[in-house]
Amino acid sequence: MRRTDDRLLPALLLGVQVAVWPGAAWLRGGAPSGADLLAAALVGGLVTVALAIRRARPVPVLVLVAAGCAIGAQPLPTGALAVLGSAGVALALFSVAVEREATTAWLCVGTLALWQLAHGLSLHGLGDSQGLDLVWTALLYAAAIGAGRYARRARAARRAAEARLRQARAERHRLPAAERRRMERELHDVSAHHLTAVVVTVEAALGLRERRPELTREALTFAAETGREVTRALGAVRAPAPSPQDHPAPRERLRELVAGFRALGQPVTTSAESLPDGVLGDTAYGIVREALTNAVRHAPGAATTVRCAHDDSRTDIVVRNAPPAAPGPGTPPGRGLGGGRGQHLLRGRAREAGGTLTSGPTRDGGWEVRAVLPGRTSAAPVAAVPRSYRVAQYVTAAALCLQPLLPTLIVRDEPTSTDAGGSAGALFALLATAQVLTLLWLRRAPRATLAALLALAPLWPVAMATGGYAGPALLPPLLGTLATGLALAAVAARAPGHAGPLPRAGVRGGLTGVGALAGRALALPRRAVPLVAAGVHATVVLASVLAARSAGQRGAGGAGGAGGAGGHAVGTGWALAGVGAAGAALVCGAAWAGGAWYGGRRRVVSEAHQDRVAAWTEEAVRDAWAERRRIAVGLETTVLARTADVVEAAEAGRLAQTADRARDALAAMRALLDTVRVAEAHVERRPQPTLQALDLLVHQCQATGRQVRARLTDRVPERLPAAVDIAAYRAAETILRAGGDEPAELVLDARDHVLTLTATGVPLATRLASRERLAARADALGGGLTVTGPGALVLRLPLPAPLSAPAPTTTGPGDDHRPPATHAPPPVADTARPAGGTPPHTEATPTHPTHSAQRADDGPRPTTDDPGPAAREQEENR
Repeated sequence: MRRTDDRLLPALLLGVQVAVWPGAAWLRGGAPSGADLLAAALVGGLVTVALAIRRARPVPVLVLVAAGCAIGAQPLPTGALAVLGSAGVALALFSVAVEREATTAWLCVGTLALWQLAHGLSLHGLGDSQGLDLVWTALLYAAAIGAGRYARRARAARRAAEARLRQARAERHRLPAAERRRMERELHDVSAHHLTAVVVTVEAALGLRERRPELTREALTFAAETGREVTRALGAVRAPAPSPQDHPAPRERLRELVAGFRALGQPVTTSAESLPDGVLGDTAYGIVREALTNAVRHAPGAATTVRCAHDDSRTDIVVRNAPPAAPGPGTPPGRGLGGGRGQHLLRGRAREAGGTLTSGPTRDGGWEVRAVLPGRTSAAPVAAVPRSYRVAQYVTAAALCLQPLLPTLIVRDEPTSTDAGGSAGALFALLATAQVLTLLWLRRAPRATLAALLALAPLWPVAMATGGYAGPALLPPLLGTLATGLALAAVAARAPGHAGPLPRAGVRGGLTGVGALAGRALALPRRAVPLVAAGVHATVVLASVLAARSAGQRGAGGAGGAGGAGGHAVGTGWALAGVGAAGAALVCGAAWAGGAWYGGRRRVVSEAHQDRVAAWTEEAVRDAWAERRRIAVGLETTVLARTADVVEAAEAGRLAQTADRARDALAAMRALLDTVRVAEAHVERRPQPTLQALDLLVHQCQATGRQVRARLTDRVPERLPAAVDIAAYRAAETILRAGGDEPAELVLDARDHVLTLTATGVPLATRLASRERLAARADALGGGLTVTGPGALVLRLPLPAPLSAPAPTTTGPGDDHRPPATHAPPPVADTARPAGGTPPHTEATPTHPTHSAQRADDGPRPTTDDPGPAAREQEENR
């Protein structure tokens, strides 16, 4: 985004200053002296040059501008530096708020205000004019710091929105390919390893059948249990949980994995100083599992070591096995089971995690897999302000605040007499401080801030009457109206029905709760808010004029100028009150109109951005869902059928047939993996996404930077009516499409023949437009929508009679609603729903390893099985 040249505003301020002084003085006929012109030119030029570099060095520029204007204004005539000393300092303060963190910004504005207050008190005391100057200065600085902080947040939000837009555009093309790679990797991991373990175990039992007949029953039991585990795991592959669930502790997962490989006869030793967790832990676990599977395939019985080191900078994983033993007579168990994809999948897994992976033979003839992954702090940490620097800031601020008071503290001088208006100046200063402190809550609670400012407004005429103010009657209340105008603009900028952020915990949250109560006290219709504010300030102006008139009458005493002069004064007073009331109403109306225009414009831009992100998200999810369905059809018609044959042969006690069926299932898996990367050239009709695509939607939202979790309870039926299934997914899509930065959670449950979708952390989805779309979807099926709180809603969709799961039925490949069930003993989709809040893990295995990987030379090897018939049958099924 292009920005204005930094030299433009300082030059404009200098031009306005020249027009005010000496331009106005020349027009009045009073020519300034040459010395005054020279001094003003030097100070003005220095301030202008400093302001031109305000973005690069905002804090030094602020100090230089404030000090230069304060020192230069003393010998110069009044108004010689009025513009640069007010607007120039405000511009420098605005730059500090934009370019520096909040602590530095607030420290600068507080130090500057206290320094100017102490400087003015030491020179002039606190009279009427000084009090009004303090009010004007406080409001100006509050506006500058508030605008600067808002500009900083807006810039950060704009950059974040642009980043989300770029990420959504990239994910639109990446998600289908990522889903294809995920299914390819998990199919390889789950099925290939499980079935490899079956082949190794059963063929070992066949070779030792004469000497150790007890191994036959153990191998058959293991084959049957593993086959059922494959069926369940493959069901979870094609219908994963919407949000990642918690795994056991990393060390416990590694211990179970190693124990499973030791049960296969592979001596494995581990050395794990520290293990990663989360997504990085899943990647490390998968690499170790596949590398150990390689060792079982190509070096059965060879000593294998696993080493893992995890720290802040990197994660090192090394899996090394000794040379394989000399082959004996016959074919070793597990030989020829590789498909040549493991090395590619290993590298892809490490690359997706932001790391690298290498593998190759060792000097002694063994094999080593080495992976380097990111550490705990993969992203560069945000540089924190050093403690010594912060201490220096506070010490400097305290010294600057005390500097104007040093002459008063050191040199004992006679006290200067102050006029009678000194008390009015002090009261004005207190009111200005109260208004500025109230404006600090403007962003979090605008209505409460407006209510507090309206409550402070009637105190201006009270201060005028109490302090004996004799200046312009309209000036104090109109200065108070400016603060109310800021609050009105903030209220108008909020969308109708927007409740604002929730209170935080602690003392700050308690103050916000008080502000919320004050805001509820102003429970007025939206359109009535500016009218009430204008009425309050018009009344305050009238009271101020009356207070000034009564003070003037008391000052006149009994001068005797009654009659016509008194009537003329009364008429002038009422005319002045009318002008002031009209001015107050104009300020309130302009502030409300400006805030409403800006808020509407901002919402239009935000909605356009959300629509673009939502459109790309929808397209990406539909394409990825089509990929998943295409692969799932082949999975159901080939691999699951072969796996069911393995279970059937094992339960029948046919050991040799179990080994053959397991090899057939592996051949079918290889054939399926060959077709995974081949996308259909022309897809005329993409299937409608259902709740089984909810994980894709969550993933896409997370890719754009929002924290989203989704969960299906175990009470949700395995099969839902097509209309309910699609409507529930579309409702979740509508809720997340509304946008927002808050962490969102979706929970689907079924109770009393009703499917409920509970959404929390979605304040934008509770607005009128989103509510109407959600209610229309629910009404079409006889359901309903309820908003249960700020950012929370519940959608209810009726379900047909009993919730008990129907018997598994076989459906054709064209069924886009739910994947058809296989004839495997346990229903395939049982793992598609997390039971009891703990979903199944696609790689879960109780006592045996569950991952596989191939080496780079895992291509053509001598095999004893013939995958030809299986491949031909798979082609016929396609």
